[in-house]
Amino acid sequence: MNLYETVFILTPVLSDDQAKEAVQKVENEIKSLGGEVQHIENWGLRKLAYPIQKKSTGFYFLIEFSAPGTLVADFELMMKRDERVLRFLTVRMDEHHAAYAEKRKVRLGYKKAEA
Repeated sequence: MNLYETVFILTPVLSDDQAKEAVQKVENEIKSLGGEVQHIENWGLRKLAYPIQKKSTGFYFLIEFSAPGTLVADFELMMKRDERVLRFLTVRMDEHHAAYAEKRKVRLGYKKAEA
């Protein structure tokens, strides 16, 4: 099983409940394809670097998950088909990336520092 990280942007016309529903759908899709979600972060509403579909803002989310390599193609197909998703990027995390992600979570208070 490989570790992956996906950052995706949802359209800003969604309500908070609709955004949570979209994230839940992404999480359920990962689980149904045989993956396991490790961590989810909501980065909130942010300004885009350039307009996408005539929108200048979007809801940013980050999901870390472990999954077999065959999951990514099916997962990205689902993301492309979802009209609420403006953009997404999935990367495989190597050991250095995973270590940095753990330090970042501790620094931001997502995980308790182990004594």
